[in-house]
This record gives sequence, structure tokens and C-alpha cells, in this order.
Amino acid sequence: MYTILDIETTGGKYNEEGITEIAIHRFNGHEVVDRFISLINPEKPIQPFVVNLTGINNKMLRTAPKFHEVAKRIVEITEDSVLVAHNAQFDYRILRTEFRRLGYNFERKSLCTVDLSKRLLPDAESHSLGKLVRSLGIPVSDRHRANGDALATLQLFKLLLAKDTEKMIITETIRKEQHGELSEKQLDIVRSLPNATGVFYMHDKDGEIVYLSKTKDIKKRVNQLFTKSGAEARKLVKTTKKVTFERTGSELMAILKEHAELKKNRPRYNQISRKAMFSHTLEITKNQTGHYQIGAVPWNPKKPGRGRFKSMLGAKNHLHKIGVEHDLCDKLNGFSEAKKNCAKYADGGCHGACSGVEPAEKYNKRVLRALGEGSLYGKNVILVDKGREVGEKSVVVIKNGALLGTGYFTLNHQITHLSILEKFITPMEATENAHFIIEEFLRKSKHIKEIPLPQEN
Repeated sequence: MYTILDIETTGGKYNEEGITEIAIHRFNGHEVVDRFISLINPEKPIQPFVVNLTGINNKMLRTAPKFHEVAKRIVEITEDSVLVAHNAQFDYRILRTEFRRLGYNFERKSLCTVDLSKRLLPDAESHSLGKLVRSLGIPVSDRHRANGDALATLQLFKLLLAKDTEKMIITETIRKEQHGELSEKQLDIVRSLPNATGVFYMHDKDGEIVYLSKTKDIKKRVNQLFTKSGAEARKLVKTTKKVTFERTGSELMAILKEHAELKKNRPRYNQISRKAMFSHTLEITKNQTGHYQIGAVPWNPKKPGRGRFKSMLGAKNHLHKIGVEHDLCDKLNGFSEAKKNCAKYADGGCHGACSGVEPAEKYNKRVLRALGEGSLYGKNVILVDKGREVGEKSVVVIKNGALLGTGYFTLNHQITHLSILEKFITPMEATENAHFIIEEFLRKSKHIKEIPLPQEN
């Protein structure tokens, strides 16, 4: 016996979500023999993005039953059955959490149609519910509502049952009651962790770091690792006896710290590549009229360019982006083969550098400003981002285009005097990969503030 399940939630912090809607169809392998569909009052507000996604709002749930009022019905309809859901680990976790709040240990075997479809429909372009059922011609209405998604999952499950003629894969894919659930020791570890940006460290019985990683949500990421399937993941879970962490506030600080710590500790369960994280850069040359030309070229350590990029395509995409934003000439940058003016000149996107209308001196200044975005080349700056708590800021110090160190400050005068700044920052090795990490982050992030590095006192 199976119970096809879908749950909608309030969203929010991991393990703090509340159920807003539930749909359960009890299926005997041939037909639905019972069903339960209901809105649920979560007794907490719904996140705005969830309202936009599902259409369920707080007003709709005011008169809906609370979870404790429907809990008995859920226990009865799911009894002696296997829970089936698309991403079953999520739905099962949410149910377990709600029942745990009531002091009840809810345990069922579960089966995930994502895992099952990957085994039986390996050539599908996507295994997300919406795209998968659409590709199979399965009709779906009320997408992102519990009953609409439950009915789509039911039709998908019927198709997968038919394909699994020997029922071997179904048997292998069914998860035991405790699969994906944390032990009491692991629950204690997860409860002690914050929903914060930073770096966490997993230690063995001797205290050695066996795995470390940066993340935007320490608690959520560790919980995911504890419930992940696969032989290597199970080894890590079995080895881990303690988890420590360090808040960084800033995502860039977390990435840099992870980079430095991996190089220093080399934990046994981390995959660490010795290769450079980048391969290309932007190079400046001058044409006969003295105008700067920019081209994407392979990185040469003896001749550093303007910025580090993962690929030739990445470098060209960035060049095109700054070209549009700063009215740079497509012909000079290799995007146009026009004999005279480039196409952008007619609509004002180029000021005529390609035909000598714009003087080289004026054009070249704009080129250098554009290349300064997302590049550390020759810079003496402090990168300021959010800190670990209110009133605190993080800093990444760049001197002569190289990483000097990182730190945190609470008073502005601490970053306006170099002698004070140097006392509270922690030195960090200025590796080329660290420089790439910073440049790539600057190209993606718009909220980091750059301020000039104060002069020597």
C-alpha cells in the first residue's frame, strides 16, 4: 500500500517551516482507496515568495484546522503504507518535524519519485516534477498546490510502476523509516548550529578535521550532509563525532576562509584540486591611433592581465558586459569586423573610437575605468561587506593588487588609519586562486563597497 503525498509550507528557516496545505492519496497499486486534502493553519506567517509561488496567503488559513487537529487523520491514512513523494526526504522531514512538536514519533517507509525516475527514466532532460510530467504528457493543474502536485505525482508513480516490471528498483529505492533522519546525537549537533553564513568543520573522535565547507546556512548544510545518501556520505557521517563552526557574516569571507583552510588542513573527505581555478584574462594593446583594444587571452603568470576568468567564454562575456555599460567600441574589442564604424556608433553605444572621432586619451580613460570592475589589478582598496552581527563590518584588504588580509571592524576610524587597520586584520596568503575568488565574487555581487586603502602614516 502506498500513500502519495505533497505538502506546501510557509518557507523560512530550516526545520522551522510550518505546513500550509497537505494532500494524501492512499493507493493500493491499482486505484485510490482514500484521500485527505486540507489547508492547514501553520500559526506563523507565510514567506512572501511562497505566497507568490502557491497563491496561498495568511488570510486563507485563518479558519483552517491546525496541525494537531488533523494529525490523527494523517496517522490513520498513512498507516501500514509507504509514503511516496517527489523529493520525499523534504515532505517526510516536514511531517516528522510537525509530529515531533506534538511529542509523537511519526515513522513510515518512504519512496522518492525523483530517485525512481532517475533509475527508470535516465534520459529525461529534467527530473523536476513540472518538467518531467510535461515531457511525459501527464496533465497537471494547480501547480505548486498540494493536491495538484500530489495528483501529478500519482500519475507519474503509476507510469514508473508499469516500467519497473520486476519491482526490483522499487524494492531497492524504498527508504527505511529512519533513512534520512538524524540520530539523537546528530540532532543535538544540528540544534547547536546557527542558520548563519560561515565555515563549518566536521571532526572525528580524535578531533581531526575530516571535512570543512563554506555555506550561507550552517545548520541547513550540516543537516543535508547528515541525511545524504551514498557510500562516501555514509562514511563521513559515521566518522563525524563533532561539528564546530565560525560565523563570517559575509559570503566572500566564508569563501576565502574555506580556500585557506582547505589548503592548510587538507581534510580527507574534501576533494581538493591542485589546478588553477582560472585560465583566461583580458589583455590591453594599442592600435595605430593609440586607442586601447581589449582581448580575451590565456592567463600568463609572467604577464598578468586585467582579471582572472574560468574560461575564454567567461572572459569574453565580461568584456561584452563592460563594453555595453561603458560604451566601449565593439570593433576595438573584437566583437565587430566592420570596415568603418562599429554598429553601436549609430545608436550612441560607441562614441566613435573606431573611426577616430573620439580621442584616444578620452576613450582610454573609460577603458581603464571599465576594466577596474571585477579586477584587482594595481588596486589599493578595502572591500567592505556585512559582518557577523549588527554594527559590524567585514573587510578584505587589497594592496598593490594583492590580498593582504581580512578582518572585522565596528568603528570607522579603524579603517581610515593604516596603522590601526594592519593591527586587526588577519594576514592571508595572496594566492592566485584567492585573487580569482575575490574577482569572481566582485563581478557577481553588487553590494560590496570599495574604499581607497589609507596611506602610510
